[in-house]
Amino acid sequence: MTFSDDEIERYARHLMLAEVGGPGQQRLKAARVALIGLGGIGAPASLYLAAAGAGTLRLIDDDAVSLSNLQRQILFQTPDLDRPKVEVGGERLTALNPHVQIESRPVRLSGENAANLLADCDVVIDGTDDFETRFIVNAACVDAGLPLVSAALGRWSGQVSVFSGQPCYRCLVPEIPPDAETCARVGVVGALAGVIGAMAAMEAIKLITQAGDPLTGRLLIYDGLMATTRAVVIPADPHCPTCAVG
Repeated sequence: MTFSDDEIERYARHLMLAEVGGPGQQRLKAARVALIGLGGIGAPASLYLAAAGAGTLRLIDDDAVSLSNLQRQILFQTPDLDRPKVEVGGERLTALNPHVQIESRPVRLSGENAANLLADCDVVIDGTDDFETRFIVNAACVDAGLPLVSAALGRWSGQVSVFSGQPCYRCLVPEIPPDAETCARVGVVGALAGVIGAMAAMEAIKLITQAGDPLTGRLLIYDGLMATTRAVVIPADPHCPTCAVG
C-alpha cells in the first residue's frame, strides 16, 4: 500500500513516530472503523480518526442534528439543524480528509441488523447512550471477535475501555441499572465530550497500529471537576451471559 505525496505530507507527524511510522500508517489506511452513534463521543472521535487517516469510517446513526447537540457535538454547525447526522458527518469528514472513505448507515443498530452493520470492520467504537444498545453491540462484537472501544460520559466525568473477548462489556455491566442516567436527564459539560471522544479515537488508533498498551480489560475513569484519572481492572465474569465459556 503506497501513499500519495499529499498523504505523506498530511501524515508526516505520524510517519516520524517510531510506534506508528510507515507500517502503522498503512494499517490505518487499510482499516475500517465502525462508529455507532455520532453524538458527544462519536463526533470528536470521527474527526480525529479521519484526520489520522483511518481508511474507512462506517457511520451508524439514525438521528438528525438538533440544537441541543451543538453544545458538545463539534462535527455539526447551526445550519445543519434537522439534517441526518451521518449525511452531515460524511461531508465534514470528507472535507477534512478526502482520502478517507465514508460509509453512511442512517439506521438504528438493533439485534437484527448488528451483525450486518459491523461486518468487515476491524474496530468498533460504541458511543451510544442507552444500555440496551450497548448490550447488543457488545454481543455482536463478541460473536464476530471484534475489538470494542466503549466510552460513556455524563455530568463532569467519563470513561473509556477496550473489550476483546473476555472480559466483555457485560462483565462490567451485567444488567441495565435501574437508575440509569443519560446526558438529557442529568446534563453534561460540553468539553468533556471532546476529552472522552479523543480518548476513544486514541484507543482505536492504538489497536489498529499495534502501538502501546490499549485499555483492554481496563476501565479508564476521568473526573473533569477534579482533573484526575484512574484505571481499574475489569475481571472476567465466569457467569457472564455474553462471553462466558461453557
